[in-house]
This record gives sequence, C-alpha cells and structure tokens, in this order.
Amino acid sequence: MAVSEDYLQFVLDQLAGLRGVSARRMFGGAGIYLRGIMFGLVADDRAYLRVDDSNRKSFEDAGSGPFHPYGREATMPYYEVPVEVLEDPGDFCDWAEKALAAAMRRKKISSRRK
Repeated sequence: MAVSEDYLQFVLDQLAGLRGVSARRMFGGAGIYLRGIMFGLVADDRAYLRVDDSNRKSFEDAGSGPFHPYGREATMPYYEVPVEVLEDPGDFCDWAEKALAAAMRRKKISSRRK
C-alpha cells in the first residue's frame, strides 16, 4: 500500500479547492481528511473516496470499484476515483464533498450506537 510523496501531493493539490484538506500517513497509505473526518484514502498511488448509497452509483457508472485492502477479497466503503475526475480539480472537489457527506452520515450513525 505504499504511496509516493509526489502522488499524495498531486491529490492534495487537486483538492486545494476544499480549504483545510490534509493527509495523514497510515499503514503505508494515507487518509484524506477535512474537519477531522476521513473521507478519502490513497494507497498504491491510487485515490479513493468514501461511498454510501448516495454516491456509489456515480463511481460504478464510471467503471470504478471498491478498495481492497492488502489485495484481499474484503472491501471497504471507498471507491477508486475515476482518472477523468481526478484530473479535473473542480469535479474532484465535487465528488470529494459528496464523499465527506457520506463519511459524516456514517459518523452520525456510529455516534448514535454508543
């Protein structure tokens, strides 16, 4: 799950329209955060965004699939960002905002269970 510094910086540069976005290295990859909420990740020089029922179809329609940590069959609720979206900062920020909303919904559900 290695991430090159250049690729991680590219992802952050593309998301510069979301003021305050940051990355934290973890497990060889990096989490992408805004307002303390992880809404994306970078692994093996690929960017992924959080999905739920509200935004998953956009990823699937673009031919993207879920993140498989360490190459396992198991998946996580993050889908790979399509190249054409990643290369357009405006589109990428739009998709990232939807991913942040999905992460926030998940956080609210988790908080209610406690």
